[in-house]
Parts: sequence; structure tokens; C-alpha cells
Amino acid sequence: MFRAGSFVAAHTTPIEAEQVQPNGVDLTADEIFETRGGRISRDGKRIGDREAVAPDDDVGAYVLPTGGYILRYGETIRIPEDHVGFVYPRSSLLRNGCMLHTAVWDAGYEGRGEGLLVVHRDIEIEPGARVAQLVLAEATHDGTYDGSYQGEHL
Repeated sequence: MFRAGSFVAAHTTPIEAEQVQPNGVDLTADEIFETRGGRISRDGKRIGDREAVAPDDDVGAYVLPTGGYILRYGETIRIPEDHVGFVYPRSSLLRNGCMLHTAVWDAGYEGRGEGLLVVHRDIEIEPGARVAQLVLAEATHDGTYDGSYQGEHL
């Protein structure tokens, strides 16, 4: 069963009242990066080099041409035990020709996560704009998250 937005908000900081939705919490765009390289092997991974995209001062937003980017959320998430987290793009991203791909957030994860922002049509995104929604579902689990991304970007 998915939890109410007020429950999700209790595990998300910082949070503004307008971010709390009936079934989750909106996450904001904090930083955007271009990435190059990387490797995923059977016994490990190497994250590719990243270069931060600076907001355009003239428009007060990230000006993103077609391509793939890493988008870091502005909020710290704490996935409680007996839950699993999912992040979905807000419909305004989809309606502007963009997609946000994410992964499962396991019970016990804590950090400021990231998603893959795929821009199919040029877009401007203001820093702090709401771009995704975190939802939590009750779930049984075998242990809690203790991977390499635990505590990321804190």
C-alpha cells in the first residue's frame, strides 16, 4: 500500500507545504550535471566524470538542449524500514518533452538522490523547481540498504 503524502513528508527534508501531495512529496531540482564515461562491470562500477551545468543568469534557469543529464534532488530522503521508495517525473516534465528515469530506493536508504533527466525538446528548468514526486510503499524486506550510495551528497 502506498502511504499518504504527509507520511512521506515526515521522511523528507527540507520541505515546503506546497511540496506535499496527496500520495507523495514533490522533489526539486538542485543541481544538474553532464556526464561522460563510466563503467559497470560484474564486480563493481565507476561513475563517469561530471561537469556541473550552471544556470543561465539572463533567464534564471538551467537552459538544457536535447540530451541526457544527471539531476540531483534538493531534498534529503530517509526511506523507513518496511518501506520502499519510488520517484516518478512530474507531468509537467513529460508535457515539455522530458523524462526522468530513476531506480528503486531500498528500505534504510538515506541521502540526496539523483535521476537521469532525458531532454527530448529544449527546456529551461529553474533551480528549486519541482520536477519529481517521491512515493513510499509498505514492503517486506531482507535487511536494509547498506550500499555505496548510502549517505550520498549529505
